[in-house]
Amino acid sequence: MDWKKIVQTVAPGLATALGGPMAGIAARGIADALLGPGEAGQTAIEQAVLLASPEDLRKLKQAEHVFQSQMKELQVDLERLHATDRASARDRQVKTGDIVPGFIAAAALFGFFGILAAMVFTELPSHSQAPLNVMLGALGSLVVGIGNYYFGSSAGSSAKNELIANLMTGRS
Repeated sequence: MDWKKIVQTVAPGLATALGGPMAGIAARGIADALLGPGEAGQTAIEQAVLLASPEDLRKLKQAEHVFQSQMKELQVDLERLHATDRASARDRQVKTGDIVPGFIAAAALFGFFGILAAMVFTELPSHSQAPLNVMLGALGSLVVGIGNYYFGSSAGSSAKNELIANLMTGRS
């Protein structure tokens, strides 16, 4: 399994930053959380993520919260980074005419709703429910990402709601 996929699942903000200009800060946060303070190379970070215990994954999630707080303090617009990433992927798809993203999106949607239907309409053995719950959660996150890719993020709507709430309470 790819270590970055694990980070994407547990700490999506750190994973996004790994692919951009904040890669060094994100890698340092992951290393500090899993290996403690000090110098750590990519191989050490990769191994730490791949061998992470549930407690380590909790530490990684805490590192995500610390990273998000640091980015807010630095006034770095993570949503802008996400939007740029999506725009880049969309531009690539338009330029190349690649059908693979659409195929992956369709497969994820069918998988999500297929597993959901199986869990609702069939009697499943008790030992298979936990893995299916994990799979349903992972596919659910992917479906949200697909929606954001094809239809845009709801970040603008959230910002609008926050602005309205602030105006109603007299804050700015």
